[in-house]
Amino acid sequence: MKKIYILHENSDWTDHLTKRLDELNLPYEEWFLDKGTLNLLEEPPEGVFYNRISASSHTRDHRYAPEYTTQVLEWLEYHGREVINGPRALQLEVSKVLQYLQLNKYSVKTPKTIAAVGKDEILEVAEEFSGKSFITKHNRAGKGLGVQLFKSVEGLKSYVESDAFEEPVDGITLIQEYIEAPESYITRCEFVGGKFYYAVRVDTSEGFELCPADACRIDDAFCPVGEEVEEKPKFEIIENFSDPILEKYETLLVENNIQVAGIEFIYNQVGEIFTYDINTNTNYNSDAEAKAGKFGMLQLAKYLGEQLNEQ
Repeated sequence: MKKIYILHENSDWTDHLTKRLDELNLPYEEWFLDKGTLNLLEEPPEGVFYNRISASSHTRDHRYAPEYTTQVLEWLEYHGREVINGPRALQLEVSKVLQYLQLNKYSVKTPKTIAAVGKDEILEVAEEFSGKSFITKHNRAGKGLGVQLFKSVEGLKSYVESDAFEEPVDGITLIQEYIEAPESYITRCEFVGGKFYYAVRVDTSEGFELCPADACRIDDAFCPVGEEVEEKPKFEIIENFSDPILEKYETLLVENNIQVAGIEFIYNQVGEIFTYDINTNTNYNSDAEAKAGKFGMLQLAKYLGEQLNEQ
């Protein structure tokens, strides 16, 4: 019997999907790909294969999950299997450099970003931001890894030369211009089946916690849009969100064969949109969804069921 196969390395982020698949009585099987073997002489089973490998897998002691999954995805596509979020999606998931290149290709504004390998090189390129605030982040990130705000090159130097410096898992540190926004929030647009589903407003006043399903608090000075003390929901779905940027996002996803994603942007002081992240292992916030009556994992489960039925 054909099934939906879920390729992942974190059950906490996948249980929400399997519960919806159970609700819809859809057959599925989980492939936990933190390690394993791959016999190249065998053919994969029939079905639909959905990749949920995360850029932050190494933080859960699954260092080589993305590398192993890349081989599995290529094997699946070689045998003509239908793959949701295939090799190209995983390439972008683990590299912000590739994300920004693709965003720029489709005329989507991104913050000025320079990639550097080596501590001396990080400090050297930071001179281009001298006199301005800037941030650092990891190229292969997730969960806000390596995100720090600096107001001077001297501050960065103290950090880089200290024991607190976080070495990126791929060795690549990004130095990026700081986008000052009028209010302390970012916007995350969710896509299922390559189509816009909803946008969620994420409060960043207490830090840049990006993951809706797994609070990823950054205990440093970084907050991309200032500070705010008023209590309010951290995640809030925006009713009837619409903007021309959505068409560009959808085109990018189609051209890169990405079916499921969350894309994040921030407004600057004059209302311009700067996009800074494409998350192909997207999650959803249950409180915000319950309030809005929209459910990302249910929508995703229905989409996977439709793909399976078409076979």
